[in-house]
This record gives sequence, C-alpha cells and structure tokens, in this order.
Amino acid sequence: MVAATSTEVAFPLLSMLIVVPVVGALLIAVLSNRRPEYSKLVALLASVGTGALSVWAFVNFDSHSSGFQFTSQHPWIESWGISWHLGIDGISLFLVLLTGVLFPLAIAGIDPHNDDPRRDKPYFAWLLLLEAGVMGSFLSLDLFLFFVFFEIVLVPMYFLIGGWGYEGREYAATKFFLYTMAGSAFMLVSILATVFIARDNGVGKVTFDLIELAEGANFAASTGRWLFFGFAIAFAVKVPIFPLHTWLPDAHTQAPTAGSVVLAGVMLKLGTYGLLRFGLYLFPEASYWSRSLWLTLAVIGIIYGAIAATMQKDLKRLVAYSSVAHLGFIVLGTFAFTSQAVTGSVMQMVNHGVSTGALFLMVGMIYERRHTREISQLKGLQHVAPVFAAAFTVVMLSSIGVPGLNGFVGEYLILIGAFLTARWWVVIAATGVILAALYLLWAYQRVFHGEPDEENSTFAELKIKEGLVLLPFIGVIIFTGVYPKPMLERIEPAVEALIVHVEGRTDFVEPQPAAPVVDTESESHGEEG
Repeated sequence: MVAATSTEVAFPLLSMLIVVPVVGALLIAVLSNRRPEYSKLVALLASVGTGALSVWAFVNFDSHSSGFQFTSQHPWIESWGISWHLGIDGISLFLVLLTGVLFPLAIAGIDPHNDDPRRDKPYFAWLLLLEAGVMGSFLSLDLFLFFVFFEIVLVPMYFLIGGWGYEGREYAATKFFLYTMAGSAFMLVSILATVFIARDNGVGKVTFDLIELAEGANFAASTGRWLFFGFAIAFAVKVPIFPLHTWLPDAHTQAPTAGSVVLAGVMLKLGTYGLLRFGLYLFPEASYWSRSLWLTLAVIGIIYGAIAATMQKDLKRLVAYSSVAHLGFIVLGTFAFTSQAVTGSVMQMVNHGVSTGALFLMVGMIYERRHTREISQLKGLQHVAPVFAAAFTVVMLSSIGVPGLNGFVGEYLILIGAFLTARWWVVIAATGVILAALYLLWAYQRVFHGEPDEENSTFAELKIKEGLVLLPFIGVIIFTGVYPKPMLERIEPAVEALIVHVEGRTDFVEPQPAAPVVDTESESHGEEG
C-alpha cells in the first residue's frame, strides 16, 4: 500500500485491460446492422483478450510484495494534479482476474433476452463498456480517475436492465440509477474537499493521487470523519449495506441473466473494495472511530438478508437477498481491523462473485426452460435433470459455506479474525450461516425434490454448452476450497500493509491470535457510546 514498493513495467498491461474492451465496444458500434452475428464474435474476442491479460497479471504478480505492481502513471490534467494512474496489489488482483474471466463466460454462455437480432449490437457493446468501467474502478490510483470509472459503470448497467430485462425493467433500472447517482454525489463532494483540504494539511499541492493523499495528508479528526462519510455513503449504496439495499432485489430480479451475473460477480464489489481502498486507506482514523456503526449495519444486513431470502417466492429474488447477507459478512470483516478478517473479506469478495454469479446463471437456465422463477411452479427437477441438479447442489453448498468449498474459507477467516476485536457482533453474525443453510436448502428441496408434475417432467438436462460455461465456476469453487494458498499468499502482504497503515494513524493495535481477546470496542469507544 505504499508507493516505494510499487513496480512499473514498460508494457502498459493495466491500461490495456481498460482499452481492449473499449475498442471492442467501438468496433461493435460501427459494424453493419445486416450482420448482427458479428457483434457477439467481436465481444467475445475482446473479452477473451482482456481475460488473457488479467491472467497474465496474475501469473506475473509478485506474491511477496505489498505494494502496487505493473503501475502506469501519465499526466492527464497537470494543473489540477490529475493523472492516468493505475496499479494493482493483492487487494485488487483477484477482483481484476474475476472481472477478466467472468465477462467472456457471460458473453459466450448467455444470449440476450430479445426477439430482434439487431438488438444484439448495443447489448454486447454495453457489456464491454461495463467491463472497461469495472476494470478501471479496480485499477485506478487517482481519485478523479476512479470517480470517472465508478460513474461509467452506471450507464451500461442502466441500459442493460432497461433494454433487456424483464417485465419490471424500467422501474428497476431507474431505481438503480437514482440510488447510485445520489450516493456518488456525496463522494464527488468529498473527493474535491479531500484534495483541497489535503493541500493545506501536509500534501502541499493540489493532487488527486491516492497514495500521495493517504501518506501525506494530516486531516483533523472531525474533518476526516466528514470526508470519510462522503465516500462511505457512495460505497454503502453500491454494496449495498442495510438500509440502502432496496434497489438490489429489484435490479437483480429484472436484469437479464448476464446483467445479474455481472452485477453480483463484480459490480457490487465496487462498494466493498471502495471501503477498503479509499475508506480505510485514506481515512483510517475515521474508519476506526465509526467501526461500531459499520459492524452493526453489517450484522443487521446478514440477519435481515437471510430472513428476507427465506420468505421469497421468486427464486431469483431469493438469490438477490442472499447477496445482502453475504456482503454483510464482507463488511464485518473489513471493519474488524485484523489481518485475518480483512484477508477473509477480500477472499470472500471473489468467492461471492463466483458462487452467486453461478447461482444467477443457473436460475437463468431454469427460466429459459420453464419461463417462470416461481418456486411453487418448480418441482422434482432432479428426477429429469440429475446433472443440472448436481451442479446446482455444488454451487448452493458453496454459497452456504460448506467446508471443502470456497465459501467456507472466506467466512471462516472473517469470523475467526473478527472475533478478536468484535466478538459480540461475530456471535450474532454466526447465526447467519445457519440461516443461509435454511433458506438455500429449503429452496433446493422445493425446486428439485419430489415427483415432477406434467409441466416440469419435460425440463431439459444440462446442455454441453451450458456445462462448459459452468465448469470454470465449479472448478474455482472446489479448487479454492481445497487449496486457498495461491489466493491467500497474494492477498496477505497488501492487507498486512494496510493494517500497519491503520495502526500508524490511530490508537488501534491488532491483537495477536494467541493473545487474550481484548474487547477494544468497550475500551476505546465505551465513553462515546
């Protein structure tokens, strides 16, 4: 998390991760309307190229470095201190890799929900532009650049939901756009205030560079807290954290399958990633001061999301509410301020993207076969499609957090790490694991068990193309659950550097696992409660 350990390469690898999908979108825009089938080919080539670059970044990433790697920095608006500054560390590496892999799978395996092939062009162009925006958000080390990419993602997702969604798509798209735009307005004000206040408090110049601001600015406690909440509101909406979550079930339910996969897989992580990268790093004192609030909202989200999921009649809406619960665990780990918990949060961002993305993909397959997502209309599917049911079982158990699958590793690290500093929140949050098993197993029982009626007796088995798309998801779920070391050894150095940065700017001292558990909330903030 410090500039001194960053590495720079001659080949603009990180810039190409953004440029390639943008070029692909522009090529699709100029294609002839008489050959709409070419748009999917161009989109697939551009997304596969981007995915290959993300894999290259992973392979060549130095797992022992805590700094930013493959950095690229070029002046943009010099008079304002704005630059094209990109970098990747252990916190962002796997989110970039997930984005690079998820988009080609969504493009190859999911056809747009429309009757006119000519509408494929804008669909694939919007998907590629969305990929560029997400990549840019995860890679940006300049506040202005980050804000630009953070806002860019709203536009393609709005049009994807509104243009290719289901019956309530207009309402869901508008609600999504208004919620996220309102949150972003707070962040824009905070970005500008941060830059100009930092100029007079340690930095000495106008700059939007994240590292210079985080390492050089000395904000007064009250000032830093106001600035932090401007950022945090935008990220809380994007996560979303209870009670700002109400746009999510509508957006997920009405979005096309590819939109739901991408939204759950990577877009929601812009909020949790933002809290880590810009909240804790820029404003460690404010983050630590307000931790009780975020821990409480995280636990409420875990319990509320699980209970709401149990009550859903629509299978897709059930999965959407499960995201609220899972993201609550990520926020809990983030504000526990221990290396174990924060590492678990970063890992769980990726695990949730894989597991929940696969769930939305399979719910989309069910809808294509039965033209309904109502749980009451689905029954006995495992009798007619046992392979499909087996794949759904693996993904579902991953989402529950069963040992041996990826979801368990992240949740375990979060709970065991957070217990050192937030024991009572962890005790309550642990019940969310039980509730997750309740709503997912109950839903599986109603949809897949029993004897199929006449309408469900013709449910088609998993096709080869669908299986090839699901295979990478299931492979990652099993491999990461059995052997998480490749992820952990790359994530931990950056997380440990972040915790050291927080310790250097606050009174917080990370307790060691072997030391007696200290209730830091009551000691440090009891007088404030």
